[in-house]
Amino acid sequence: MEIGCFVPETAVLEPLLSESAARHNHLCPRQVLGVRLGLCGLRLLGLVGDDYLPRFANADKRLLTIVETDGCGADGVAVATRCFVGRRTLRVLDFGKMAATLVDTWGELPPVRLWPHPEARLLAQDVAEDAESRWHAYLEAYQHIPDNQLLRAERVTLTQSVAEIISRPEARILCAACGEEVRNEREVVVNGRLLCRPCAGESYYR
Repeated sequence: MEIGCFVPETAVLEPLLSESAARHNHLCPRQVLGVRLGLCGLRLLGLVGDDYLPRFANADKRLLTIVETDGCGADGVAVATRCFVGRRTLRVLDFGKMAATLVDTWGELPPVRLWPHPEARLLAQDVAEDAESRWHAYLEAYQHIPDNQLLRAERVTLTQSVAEIISRPEARILCAACGEEVRNEREVVVNGRLLCRPCAGESYYR
């Protein structure tokens, strides 16, 4: 889809990068990509203007974001979109991809999935050719390259409904095997018994 030739002003970008760096203990290129990706997604959903203002707050949990990495970029996306795991507005599906899907749960526009342009690294080295290293070139250039040269985007349809993803906060059961509480309809039915996913065979521990 067409992204448009837009670049956030320094006054918009710097506070977000500072917040991401504070959460992450330093600033790196993928955090910059994450912030840019989040801002572009907000713009494409009409949640901010072409100047990326006013700053999106997500106080009403209108936006749901799904990130496809558990790395540095996820922190940048979270800061830009104001979606966080603890608020149940950020989902992490670790596909090892620097990509994210933004879902406006109130709006009529379909979700938008964004990822870095495959030539972003090469372009960054040209834009910041005097940088002391490729890492520093990425860090600098990713802040200034226009959206349509830095990112790619597509409209998508989720394979689950938003209601299924978010569930109901009061929904809870006790696992018939281990007795632990399971919330948000994450249980599974096995031979007529309600089980937590570890007891149903999906455990990551033993």
